Amino acid sequence: MNLQEVVKLADELVFARTGQHLSDVQDTILRGTWQHQDYKEIAKQVNLSEARVREVGMELWQTLSDELGEKVTKSNFRPTMERLQFSIDSQYFARQDSVQIGCINYCGESRHPPHSSQPHQETQARSNPAFNHDLSEMPRLGNFYNRVDELERIKTVILTDKVQLLTITGIIGSGKTALAIKLVQEIKHEFECVVWRNLETGYAASNLKTDIINLFAHNDNKKLSQMSAIKYLQKHRCLIILDNIHNLFMREELAGQYQLCYEDYRSFFKKIIDLSHQSCFLLVGWEAPRDIAQIQQKNIPHFTIAGLDSSSASRVLADQGLEIDNRWKNLIDFYQGNPLWLKIVAHFILELGLNVTDLFHKQPVLPQDLKGILRQSFAYLSETETELLSQLAREDDAIALVKLLETTQMPLSDLLDALQSLCRRCWLEKTDKVYVMSSILKQYILQL
Repeated sequence: MNLQEVVKLADELVFARTGQHLSDVQDTILRGTWQHQDYKEIAKQVNLSEARVREVGMELWQTLSDELGEKVTKSNFRPTMERLQFSIDSQYFARQDSVQIGCINYCGESRHPPHSSQPHQETQARSNPAFNHDLSEMPRLGNFYNRVDELERIKTVILTDKVQLLTITGIIGSGKTALAIKLVQEIKHEFECVVWRNLETGYAASNLKTDIINLFAHNDNKKLSQMSAIKYLQKHRCLIILDNIHNLFMREELAGQYQLCYEDYRSFFKKIIDLSHQSCFLLVGWEAPRDIAQIQQKNIPHFTIAGLDSSSASRVLADQGLEIDNRWKNLIDFYQGNPLWLKIVAHFILELGLNVTDLFHKQPVLPQDLKGILRQSFAYLSETETELLSQLAREDDAIALVKLLETTQMPLSDLLDALQSLCRRCWLEKTDKVYVMSSILKQYILQL
C-alpha cells in the first residue's frame, strides 16, 4: 500500500464510525506513524505538545479499533492496514456474495465508503434502515473538551427515558454544537434515521418534513403533508438535530418568538410533543422556542451549557499554542471558560506577543473579534433587555429583584419579561434570588 491509499482507507474507517473525516492532526499522525515517526517528531509538524498529539493518537487508535473489531495501536497500525487491504482485495477478486461493487467489507460488516452515490448502493440503503443517516450538514468536531457529565445525562434522557424533544442552549461560543456532534457520534447507531440540519441560512418546516420522508420514501414525488411526516416518525426511530435554532426567531424581541415565515414550526413541534411516536428532536441554539421554554414538563428536558472547568479550559489554551501555568486561572475565570472566547483571546495573545501579566495589568481585554461574536447575540435583544443590561452593567455585585424594583423606572411587567428573556438567553444567571451578569458581558455593554 502507498501512503495515500492508507490515509484514504483510514479516513473511510473513521467516517464510518464517527460521521467525520480525518482532522489535520489525525491525518499527520497517520502519515507519521506509517513513516515510523514517533509522537515527538509528529508534534513538531503540527505545532502541538507531544502529550496532546499522543492523546489525539490514542483517540484515533480507539476509533479504528471500534470500527474494525480488533485492537489497533501505533505499533501495529501498519501491519493491520496491510492485512485489511489484502482482505479487501481478496474478497473483491473472489466476488464473494457478501461483497458488492462499491462496498467494502470490514471484518464481516458491509460498509459504504463516504461520498458514494452508486445507484445500487442507494437501493441497498433504502432496504436497510441503518443507512438512513443524513449528516451532510454536521460540522467536523475537532477537539472535544470534557463534557462527560452533560453527555451522559443527555444520552440517558434520549436512550433510556426516550424523550421526544429536548433543547440545548447557552451563550454564543459555549460549545453546544460540539456537544451535539459528540452525542450523535456516540448514539447514531441506535436510530434508523438521523438527520442534522443547520438553520443558519433558514430552513422551513415543510423542507424538514420532506427531507425526513425522503430518507424512507425516495420515489415519492407527491406533496407530503405534515401528518405524513409524523407517521414516518411513528413508524421509524429517528433522531433529528436542528442546530442554530435561534435563526428561526425575531430580532429585537423577547426570547424565542418565531419570525412569521417560520411560524409553521410552532404547530409542527406541538405535534412532536403531543403525539405518540418513537423519535427524538434535539434543538440546539442560543435560546429555545418560547412555547417550548415555558412548558415545565419532565418529558421536555432542557440543558443549559455553561463554560468549561479550569482543567478543560486550560487544554483549549494549550491547543492554541500557549504555555499554561497557574497564572492563567484569572483569565479563564474572566472569560467564563467559554471555549470559543478562549480561542479568540489565545490567538490575540499570540499575535501580539502578550502574556497574562500584560492582559491583567489594569483589566482584561475584549478583542475586536470577540466583540464581533458577542454582537451577533446582542442583536437579538429587545429594547427593554438592552436597557436593563445597561443598568446591571453598572452594578458591582449581583442584584436582587427587590433592589431592581427600587432603582428602575421600567414598568413591572416589562422588567419581569426582560429578566426572564435574558435568563433564557444566558445573558443573566439567576442564583439564590439574585441576578448575576458576567464580567465579560458587563465590559461589552459598558463599551457600547
